[in-house]
Amino acid sequence: MSEAGRVHLPAGSHLLADLSGIEAGRLSDCDELEALLRSAAAAAGARVLHSHFHGFGEGMGVTGVVLLAESHISIHTWPEDGFAAVDIFMCGASQPQTALDVIRTALDPRRCQLNTIRRSAD
Repeated sequence: MSEAGRVHLPAGSHLLADLSGIEAGRLSDCDELEALLRSAAAAAGARVLHSHFHGFGEGMGVTGVVLLAESHISIHTWPEDGFAAVDIFMCGASQPQTALDVIRTALDPRRCQLNTIRRSAD
């Protein structure tokens, strides 16, 4: 198949964001975090395939992943530290920065340490 006929080329951006200074109550609800990551994926133009989230108990952290046709978005939270680690990898025409912007707006961190990695088969 020609490159022009392929929907998802093996190239994209991988964003690793450490978000700190977040209100603890924003980091412990599985359903809310799943809805947030699904909304972020939609805003970025990505197609959700499946998601799975796990909470570690009342007021404790959450780990979750949204699988995308374009790759994934994951989050790991530590409410007791006001910290969330977010991993966004998207290929094709999707926009990972847009997904991160949605997440940052909702979680409202005081700080964001961002590392961006360009992924490619070349």
